Amino acid sequence: MLTDPTDPIALTQALVRCESVTPAEGGALSLLEHVLGAAGFTCYRMVMTEPGTPDVENLYARIGTSAPHLCFAGHTDVVPPGDLAAWTAPPFAGEIRGETLYGRGTVDMKGGVACFVAAALRHLAANDGKLPGSISFLITGDEEGPSINGTTKVLDWLRSRGETLDACIVGEPSNPEALGDEIKIGRRGSLTAEIVVHGRQGHAAYPQKADNPVPKLARILDRLSSAEIDRGTEHFEPSNLQVTVISVPNTAANVIPAEARATLNIRYNDTWRRPTIETWVREQCETAAATVGARYDLQFSGTGDVFLTKPGVLVETLSAAIKSETGRTPALSTGGGTSDARFIKDVCPVVEFGLVNKTIHAVDEHVSLADLEKLTAIYARFLTTYFGTK
Repeated sequence: MLTDPTDPIALTQALVRCESVTPAEGGALSLLEHVLGAAGFTCYRMVMTEPGTPDVENLYARIGTSAPHLCFAGHTDVVPPGDLAAWTAPPFAGEIRGETLYGRGTVDMKGGVACFVAAALRHLAANDGKLPGSISFLITGDEEGPSINGTTKVLDWLRSRGETLDACIVGEPSNPEALGDEIKIGRRGSLTAEIVVHGRQGHAAYPQKADNPVPKLARILDRLSSAEIDRGTEHFEPSNLQVTVISVPNTAANVIPAEARATLNIRYNDTWRRPTIETWVREQCETAAATVGARYDLQFSGTGDVFLTKPGVLVETLSAAIKSETGRTPALSTGGGTSDARFIKDVCPVVEFGLVNKTIHAVDEHVSLADLEKLTAIYARFLTTYFGTK
């Protein structure tokens, strides 16, 4: 039983023991709703739906009604544990060995959620529950899944109510080696493209009677892979394109196939936006296809456009809190994959700062007990400065 919700270690343990593998809620949101409701937060549980996707439970909790309104955002869903026999501690036991807590979600990101909840409760207790503004928590169960019925729909719900956010910290594990290494102030955009080159099936001994799409696809992929997209910008590394899948629906060595497919993933910086990077891909495909007479289809998908939160009050206040608690000056990074910050950036400035990410999604995912305490102290110091309280 959880007796002290201001203890981030105990709260992380309790959350890890909730088997909330996407899209299951597993009791994690119910636990947070109980903790926050008891502390005076107004809590809203909502199930979001979309045809063809699993229903997802979400939690929004807020205390205060005035500005500034600071939101902590995160998720309690986790990826599957994989081979249970490979774990040295049960993935949902929340076992502590020495100075380390083991379990699925300890880092990504139940530990981060526990730390910002504990920090907020400590801050409220230190100020007799008085707050010159508002604190809220936006917790989804859909970050590790399709990301359709989670944060983006809760943000739509907030807009429908006329609620606005002034700033947001996403507690994703942002540090590569040690707590205080990095603040994520932006993310590259992520675009997936699928190319289907059409040919004409035939016997490999009679190529003149067929139209082989494979070498034509290869020519297109060669151009895409070798072309320089850009050279990077002030806050972003150069954009890159990776061919991730090549497939031909053919099992016979003596048959020329009727089509060949490839999937690409492009991570692009703030030189581009989604429409302009799509245009660039189309132009490369058209140029290469024209040289070999390829007939092809091209489709795009992806939900993460590039964003950047430029250094200002949010970044500087968090950086100062990290420096005070760890002695490190965090680098301002835009590397890595995507997170729900890609949705939140449309409504307010947003940054990401959480635990060390070395073991995320791995067997024996684990977190240092000292890091849980230190991250809570960083968030608490941030709150004190942000709201100008003690």
